[in-house]
Amino acid sequence: MSERLDDLIFDWNKADMYAPKPQRRVMFDDETLRDGLQSPAVTNPSIAKKIELLHLMDRLGIDTANLGLPGAGPFHLSHIEALAREIKTSNLKIGANVACRTVVTDIAPVVDLTQKLGMPLEVCAFIGSSRIRAFTEEWSLDRMLKSTEDALSFAQKHDLPVMYVTEDTTRANPETLEKLYGLAIDLGAKRLCFCDTCGHATPDGVRALIRFAKKLVQRKAPNKDIGIDWHGHQDRGLGIANVIAAIEAGADRVHGSALGIGERSGNAPMDLILVNLKLLGWIDNDLTALGEYCEAAAKATVVDIPHNYPVFGRDAFETATGVHAAAVVKALKKGDVELADAVYSGVPATPFGKAQVIRIGPMSGKSNASWWLESHGFPVRDDLVTLLLDAGKNSPRLLEDDEITDLVKARV
Repeated sequence: MSERLDDLIFDWNKADMYAPKPQRRVMFDDETLRDGLQSPAVTNPSIAKKIELLHLMDRLGIDTANLGLPGAGPFHLSHIEALAREIKTSNLKIGANVACRTVVTDIAPVVDLTQKLGMPLEVCAFIGSSRIRAFTEEWSLDRMLKSTEDALSFAQKHDLPVMYVTEDTTRANPETLEKLYGLAIDLGAKRLCFCDTCGHATPDGVRALIRFAKKLVQRKAPNKDIGIDWHGHQDRGLGIANVIAAIEAGADRVHGSALGIGERSGNAPMDLILVNLKLLGWIDNDLTALGEYCEAAAKATVVDIPHNYPVFGRDAFETATGVHAAAVVKALKKGDVELADAVYSGVPATPFGKAQVIRIGPMSGKSNASWWLESHGFPVRDDLVTLLLDAGKNSPRLLEDDEITDLVKARV
């Protein structure tokens, strides 16, 4: 926000309890091509569409992408290989990781891939950690520890970088987490991931868990640089708030997926995570391709972007309401796009590759009609303004541009 807009807007987001900008760089792990594709509603994209998404992730400055589950079979493994090869041959900056159960048979294909491609693949080795999961699966803690030891020892033997992941961390007791993560640290895990697998957590719960994580790392490995990841779901609609809470508490890499696709109600949406951190001033990534990323993800997975989806839904920067449109038009007529972006919008359109749009409908005023005529190259005449207003007020919905154009051309 410019200094001039700072003078015009009192920002309560920055009052009193406002969290300062993190002193470390916040990193991002994109789960669109793994957890995102576990959504019951999506279509698994072709490899060409996955590669297109991978390039967009790279353009947005996303640090790593989860390429899939190598243990799920030959089809998945072939896509992982093609995506990893694309990263290498195209010299993309984005790093690659894969999700593996804490079993050797899941991790063994990764050893073969890294040798074949000559590039590192981070192993995200996951295991359930909550008591409810252990009770259901009839797992003892000793069995969970043995599975962890076998899998991570195998990865360590083959020099694979490991992020150790506990599923359902937000419902697991601290004694279990202490033992599981402590063992992972002893076995060389480079990162620890704390998961809200069932979308149970609130921001307060996330802060408590990440603070626990930081203390555990400081106690177990005070001289090691071990990263802390946060992976959250949307079951309570708190995905983005929980990401912000995790960063505030000390997480240095956060996970999300395009449009929030994923299991059940989905993951925290990567696009809106980036938007919010940009608005907080916590990142400086160029996000002008973010709309393209959302559209590519929607087409690749055959899902619709809701019309009222924040920032990237059709309605996000459109208005046909007279009072709103009049204010936006006055700002635009001052030649001030930044002012137009802010006068009736909490999120500016321009940094995200979007623009303010004035439309005509039942609640429109003269400003709507005049601006539409002027911006579409038609004369701003009283009879044309009246024509458009009458058409809008007699319509049960907003008028489309081609409908308005036909009306005007019939009169001029």
